[in-house]
Amino acid sequence: MALQFSVLASGSTGNAIYVESEQYRLLVDCGLSGKKMEGLFSKINRSPKDLDAILVTHEHSDHVKGLGVFSRRHRLPIYANEKTWAAMSGSIGEIPTDQKFVFDCGSTKMFGDIDVESFGVSHDAAEPMFFVFRQAQKSLTLLTDVGYVSDKIKGTIQQSDAYIIEANHDISMLMAGRYPWNVKRRILGDSGHISNEDAGTALVDVLDDRTKKIYLAHLSKDNNMKELARMTVQQRLEQEGLRIGEALRLYDTDPEMPTKLEVV
Repeated sequence: MALQFSVLASGSTGNAIYVESEQYRLLVDCGLSGKKMEGLFSKINRSPKDLDAILVTHEHSDHVKGLGVFSRRHRLPIYANEKTWAAMSGSIGEIPTDQKFVFDCGSTKMFGDIDVESFGVSHDAAEPMFFVFRQAQKSLTLLTDVGYVSDKIKGTIQQSDAYIIEANHDISMLMAGRYPWNVKRRILGDSGHISNEDAGTALVDVLDDRTKKIYLAHLSKDNNMKELARMTVQQRLEQEGLRIGEALRLYDTDPEMPTKLEVV
């Protein structure tokens, strides 16, 4: 069976990504309650009981809110780097020792037949990291919660078959919105979140002919709209001659509705 995935939920209210192969089933982050997670899994005809492990990107509540309860309920091992373990220890409750594992930033681990490469990003967390999943010559990149996409990150994520990438905000909406200036400054800063335009520019630098699917993720509910994010990214890609259509598709994600389970 090929590598498959679903963006179960994505946004400021909670994030969770599901990745599976024939041998292994992974959850990345668990930023929603156990009850909501159960409902999301049922919508893609999967069960948390079938999971093998949980990977954690960073300790912010929209990524770990349900992690402790969910992992204890289903006896799931959790993989995170040491700084993230320390930063989230007060918010996820006691995790049994035999469920706690270290996954160093900048390293690669094998989970069954899936190679998972972790890489560091610029974000205001202890040691945030995201992942490239590789299996049978196919690759999926997950990159959200990043202030800017560095050349080092671009080198790691280039030429993936599919991308789940942040398109957090429209800059004009953010600047005109109700957020206080210190919050706007955080979002716009190098340790904040990338905009629709930033996402398009980063994609221009990493896509090639093998890329078939792009999912725009972690949209702000106050400072963005799906249609606007899609339009901005599409325009940026098409400026460089990259056409959205049959060969390259652009997808929305949602804070409450999972995407269809898709082959990478």
